[in-house]
Amino acid sequence: MKTLLLQTEEGITAAVDLLKQNEVVALPTETVYGLAGNAFSSRAIASIFEAKQRPLSDPLIVHLLDASWLDRVVSLTPELKKIVAQLATAFWPGPLTLLLPRAAAIPDLVTAGLETVAVRIPAHPVFRKILEQLDLPLAAPSANRFGRISPTTANDVEQELSGRIPLIVDGEACQHGLESTIVWPHDGVLQILRPGPITGEQLAAFGKVVAQSVHGKAPGSLKSHYAPRKKLSWYDASIVPSQGIGLLAFQQARAGFGAVEVLSSSGDLKEAAANLYGALRRLDESDALSLVVEPVPEEGIGHAMMDRLRRAVTE
Repeated sequence: MKTLLLQTEEGITAAVDLLKQNEVVALPTETVYGLAGNAFSSRAIASIFEAKQRPLSDPLIVHLLDASWLDRVVSLTPELKKIVAQLATAFWPGPLTLLLPRAAAIPDLVTAGLETVAVRIPAHPVFRKILEQLDLPLAAPSANRFGRISPTTANDVEQELSGRIPLIVDGEACQHGLESTIVWPHDGVLQILRPGPITGEQLAAFGKVVAQSVHGKAPGSLKSHYAPRKKLSWYDASIVPSQGIGLLAFQQARAGFGAVEVLSSSGDLKEAAANLYGALRRLDESDALSLVVEPVPEEGIGHAMMDRLRRAVTE
């Protein structure tokens, strides 16, 4: 299969045409690039799993144009409607995913057979234009091979999935560079299943926040994930620099390593998060034989960065 890489306007038209035929296409979001397909089509969903080589036990996120689409994909109690409306007003469109009771129209493949479905309203204008023209919810996990580094540019997607999908729409580099925060509102709490750009501090204004992932309950919750091909270990002062080691540094380069990537010279965690996957991918493609990474401060979005790094580090 030949994979086309198209710029915005031409790409939007081509994407809508393919999605109407229940094909899958790679699209930009404000978090990472996603591999999108009609959320109501089992054929399209199966194609997503096949292209990514993703296990069927790992559920997908469904993307909506606005909150008025929720009734098409979820079934809410009056209590849930209230908290969802509050969170939607505060954070949508944006990088917050909510895990909610599914509607019958959602195929089992999307939810991995669970009675809940993960939903969000993306902010990226390209993705939103496609949703508007298509008038269908889109299931879209990250557009990479399963378990690998998530893509934050169209070129990253091309490296991962060229020849496996028909189209990549280039919407430039992603704003956040980390996957959305996944929250499960239940039993009077907001449970963070996957940390992301929306922090626990931001969510605390809307209820009691519990930070506890549940294996297999939400997309991207598996223990090993977001990993480079090369061995990745934590950096500490006992490591002797050499040309065979690549370093992913938070704020300051260190001499003697074969390849070095600095996430933010100013120590800005949001900048570091946006650069994380791209820097890790470049190190993975360097001549270094193994990689080491410095921990980042666990505050704000740093919690989400450390979550991804812990799952990428080779034990």
